[in-house]
Amino acid sequence: YFTMFKKRNIDTLGLEQKKGKTFRWKACYHYDLSYAETLSTHLNVFEGFRPKIPNNVTQKDNLLLANIDPELQDWIFEQVKPRGLVACDTMNLWIEHKKKALLKLLKKVDLFLLNDAEARQLSGETNLLSAAKYISSKGAKMIVIKKGEHGALFFSKGLRCMVPAYLLEKISDPTGAGDTFAGGVTGYLSNVRKVTDKVLRRALVYGSILASFTVENFSVNGLLKAKREDIEKRYRHFEKLTKF
Repeated sequence: YFTMFKKRNIDTLGLEQKKGKTFRWKACYHYDLSYAETLSTHLNVFEGFRPKIPNNVTQKDNLLLANIDPELQDWIFEQVKPRGLVACDTMNLWIEHKKKALLKLLKKVDLFLLNDAEARQLSGETNLLSAAKYISSKGAKMIVIKKGEHGALFFSKGLRCMVPAYLLEKISDPTGAGDTFAGGVTGYLSNVRKVTDKVLRRALVYGSILASFTVENFSVNGLLKAKREDIEKRYRHFEKLTKF
């Protein structure tokens, strides 16, 4: 993976290798692949991990707090103290065991991403609109509720919208689709000068398209094969599918 990152000019200064077993998550997908039942989670070297923040990470940078322990996410936030966009992803494990820490973190977050089951778990609400209102009351300015094959819902003070998932016939493994979506959305937002409603909608579309490459293959293989022209081709097709 180091070679792969370097070939794509991806900074690896913050990447660390430690002795011990790597993080392990074991799950079972049901027949339509829309729901993953967690069977076991082993933090291994992640337990007690404190990353070394590279010197080239500056306060002006946007920050994506990927899906890890919310206490660690908060620790990273305090080290970086970003002045740009702060996005945060999570999962059911942290909602169950670290809910208090997660709610504390939400006060510092601009964009919070979680799936529909997690939104219901965190809020105690069955209705997703009510769940979004609850999460908003805890501090998150923008909320994305991921719904797998049914796309995603977006909520903020001035905008509510939905984006479908990109239509696919072949799906190999949905693992990592949510991570790809989060990276695609925040990556797009990091490349614009001003975040408007139009920009937010477009960011969600690119997140959905990038996730479509992930689910077509195992691991990062689908993303490795995707070229810029493939992404833009799907964007144009997405546009045709959703115009009315």
